[in-house]
Amino acid sequence: MSQLTGNRIRTTAGKLGLPHLAETINEFTRRADEAKMGYLDFLDLVLSEELAVREDRRFRSGLRTSKLPHHKTLEEYDFSFQPDLDPRKVKDLATLSFVEAKANAALLGPPGVGKTHIAVALAVAACRAGYSIYFTTLDDMVRNLKTAEAAGRLVNKLGTYLRPSVLVVDEVGYQPLERAEANLVFQVISKRYEKGSVILTSNKTFSPNDVSIHGQSHIVLSGGEPMTLQEAEAMLVDFTHRSTPAEGGFCTFQPVVDGGGACPWNLDCHVMTGADLVKD
Repeated sequence: MSQLTGNRIRTTAGKLGLPHLAETINEFTRRADEAKMGYLDFLDLVLSEELAVREDRRFRSGLRTSKLPHHKTLEEYDFSFQPDLDPRKVKDLATLSFVEAKANAALLGPPGVGKTHIAVALAVAACRAGYSIYFTTLDDMVRNLKTAEAAGRLVNKLGTYLRPSVLVVDEVGYQPLERAEANLVFQVISKRYEKGSVILTSNKTFSPNDVSIHGQSHIVLSGGEPMTLQEAEAMLVDFTHRSTPAEGGFCTFQPVVDGGGACPWNLDCHVMTGADLVKD
């Protein structure tokens, strides 16, 4: 290949947004010569390499903007540390079928069992697969939404939590929510319904119907079906309670699971119907 041809290819590749080709054209031609590649094989090599570089760049950019606290993978999770946890169930989530279905996953259990590690690993896997991801603690999300609301920028800030294909909400239920705070969280949950996946970590248990796979440490992975409006509402009931009314707990939403019912703490609850849940 002449120097003139090489320079022209580099210039054209740069204009087409193919920087890797522009930088490595000499390496490509050397490999093609050594392997005695045909024209189509050479073209396949160039395009495959460029796509791999572009995907890696997208992956790294996605991680940088995701706010993940670290980038640990499931391969780094020590399943021997939690012998009651069935690795197959966690790895089944890692296939991302629940993300494709816009369903949700809840990782429940006491501190120290690796909920955040698994949640982050699932998000990393989703990012590598081409999904947009974002990580936040519930406390940070509530604080940011309240600040935005006070500044008249709530709609824009909601977009931060509505745009990603996968939203990781860490440390749900560690602190009780005030009524206005629960309403803000509920806007995120309801607007994401069947539009994107949520991965939650919490020290709470939402429902006896969830599939427990960790026995004593109470890690629950619930992602096989999309979260229903009733399940989302019941979840917010749990978020807005302390352990007992005597500690100051209250209920923001009346549960409608199993056809309705009063607040489990017999407190004065604001009632929100299923129709209200899906209003934009």
